[in-house]
Amino acid sequence: MPSTALDPRFSVVDVSAFSRRHIADIAARKLAAARIPGCFDRAALDSMTAALHRLPTVDYHPVRVAMTRFGPALNDYRTPQGVLEAERYWAAADAAERMWREAAMEPDPARMSLDMLGKAWGAKVTAATIGGRPAFVGMMREINAGTLLHYDDIHLEYPAGLFDQEIVSQLTYNAYLAVPEEGGGTRLWQHRWEASDDTHRQRYGYDPCVVDGCRRVTIAPGHGDALLFNPNHYHRVLPNGQGEEGRRRVTVTFFLGLTPAGDLVAWS
Repeated sequence: MPSTALDPRFSVVDVSAFSRRHIADIAARKLAAARIPGCFDRAALDSMTAALHRLPTVDYHPVRVAMTRFGPALNDYRTPQGVLEAERYWAAADAAERMWREAAMEPDPARMSLDMLGKAWGAKVTAATIGGRPAFVGMMREINAGTLLHYDDIHLEYPAGLFDQEIVSQLTYNAYLAVPEEGGGTRLWQHRWEASDDTHRQRYGYDPCVVDGCRRVTIAPGHGDALLFNPNHYHRVLPNGQGEEGRRRVTVTFFLGLTPAGDLVAWS
């Protein structure tokens, strides 16, 4: 059993606003997650969701997750050797930026989220750069069938490094634009990747046995909620409920990286 299984610090807090301490504690793994219930009000959500049809999406069906998505993720342009397929990635990133501007979603949930996080941290959040070029930030995802157990760790995904900035800790941010009537929660386990876990790898995910006995928390999604957690912990999205209505789970999603200088940078 992992030594972290009974650590009582692994908890979730609901807050009225993120603070620098919340971000730092999640980055340091002193806190599992922080959530702002109803961060986006109903009028903003209605405006955002009404504009979703203006964004061209693609169906994405690796083994780990089936989703509809707008915007590129760096991991989809990673070679087996952990190197970015730069030409393909930048073409997709430039196209997504252009289409995002053309969709004219107002208010802009990605920009609002970055501004909110910058206010909490006390300094503007900027895009991580690769060779001086800013990475795409603000992927939108619709995940209704859940995901396999997995973790996200930029150091393991790109072991030779990727960004111009050094990343010392990584966080995930989700803003919920639409949520199902039931299900669709995010479940986190207090366990990070260990080499022995790869015995149980299932291509894009892991057998649940790797988190047996680990402390876990489950965070139910709410309309307009904003969520921060450390994705180095194993996690998964639970499938939506079986009701015919309200089955969409749509989020704006990106990663945050803390640098040695104390800056926050973002990427998707």
